[in-house]
Amino acid sequence: MAIDIDDSSGVAWVDNSRIEAQAAYLLDRLHLSPDADLSILLVDEEEMARLHVEWMDEAGPTDVLSFPMDDLRAGDPAGPRVEGILGDIVLCPTVAARQGEAAGHAADVELALLLTHGVLHLLGHDHAEPEEHERMFALQAELLQGWLEVSG
Repeated sequence: MAIDIDDSSGVAWVDNSRIEAQAAYLLDRLHLSPDADLSILLVDEEEMARLHVEWMDEAGPTDVLSFPMDDLRAGDPAGPRVEGILGDIVLCPTVAARQGEAAGHAADVELALLLTHGVLHLLGHDHAEPEEHERMFALQAELLQGWLEVSG
C-alpha cells in the first residue's frame, strides 16, 4: 500500500505515523489492495482556504477535501482486493482542533474522523441525500470506532 503523507500544517500535535496507520487500517477494512495509492496532505488554514475556493468555490478554510482519482469503490471480503489510485485527501488540523473542541473530543479524534470521512468520499460515498447521509455516516462511525479500539 502506498500511503504518502505531506505535512505542511505546522501543527506540532499531528502524529503522521498514526495518520498513516489509520489510513492503512481503513484501506484494509474497505478491502482495497495493499498496492492502492493514497496521498494525504495536511495544510494550514491559509492553504485550505485557497484550495476551498479553487475547488469548491466556497470561501474560508474547511476541514477536509477529497480528490478521487480512479473512481475506486470498496471491495468485497470474499473477492479480490481493489487496486488503483484512490486519490488525495487534504486535512486542516487547526480546523479539526476547533471542531473537536466544539464536539467535546480531542483534536486527534476529530482528525481521525475527518480522515475516515475523506476516504469514504474517495470511494464514492456522499451525504447530499438523506439515505446517502445515513449510509455514509453509519459506515464512518463503524470504521472510526474500530480504529479507536485497535489504536488505543
